[in-house]
Amino acid sequence: MKPLEGCLVLDFSTLLPGPLATLLLAEAGAEVVTIARPGAGELPWLGQLNRGKQRLVLDLKEPRDRQRLKPLVERADVLVEQFRPGVMGRIGLGYDEVAAINPKIVYCSITGYGQHGPKSGVAGHDLNYIADTGLLSLSMGTPSNPVIPPALMADIAGGSYPAVINILLALRERDRTGRGRHLDVSMTDNLFTLMIGSPVITSGGARYRLYATKDGRMLAVGALEQKFWDAFCDIANLEPPLRDDARDPHATAARVAELVAGETAETWARRIAGRDCCCSIVTSVDEAMRDPHFVARGLFRHQVAREDGDVIPALPVPIDPAFRADP
Repeated sequence: MKPLEGCLVLDFSTLLPGPLATLLLAEAGAEVVTIARPGAGELPWLGQLNRGKQRLVLDLKEPRDRQRLKPLVERADVLVEQFRPGVMGRIGLGYDEVAAINPKIVYCSITGYGQHGPKSGVAGHDLNYIADTGLLSLSMGTPSNPVIPPALMADIAGGSYPAVINILLALRERDRTGRGRHLDVSMTDNLFTLMIGSPVITSGGARYRLYATKDGRMLAVGALEQKFWDAFCDIANLEPPLRDDARDPHATAARVAELVAGETAETWARRIAGRDCCCSIVTSVDEAMRDPHFVARGLFRHQVAREDGDVIPALPVPIDPAFRADP
């Protein structure tokens, strides 16, 4: 029996944070019913997030459809919504209205800026949230060459994961008290946690940096601790006077860049193989998916059968395999 079997989750969300959160609950055994608007499609790249869920199409502005929803609300354990504050209340499905029907429900609201505060009603997406919190300023490139991060940090690390954590905590609390609660998950609030250690990794020091190889690949050096730095210096044949990177960090980094640029990525891969130096060749996603390590871990063993008949690898999720169905 999976941990969340017997748990009913109503999902009113459509974009990434809510559907990913409820996918994680579904993978752990929850029954998830997605409430969809009539005629509403889904973004193709988000389709995997709805695997294993049921879909119920309702026009929540219509009293008859809201009445159809009531039996599900009465027996639901969790409700997840991702509208701006006040929207669910205007259609009679705010926390107070739902809790009056089902006081045991854990009601999770995921928003960009939270349920209250001057920005609570402001529209935004991931890029806006990381910009507003200062996180983007730490690694945004230059005005002539701006860099957009390759991961949706606010949506996932600020939204989906905190939502799941707090839903599980609230369910545990309900085991003791018999009552649910309203969870206010603000993606921007939760981004500040990600900035721990950022001065170290964004300071431009030689020990934590990307270096270009001779053939245009990149060597990722994360040799923060002294023993790893010593090992890397030996591998790179860095001259002893420059190994004390506290003396002149820029000179050390510049010389390491010259040394790395003198050899191909393949040569560096051979040099660092089997050595404790916290160095890696930057790979493509396709290369990573073929990496024998991830293959051995079974990361892409689960599959999804799409409506058009294609079978594709399922999006990996951070749920222990013991809690999931067989691939």
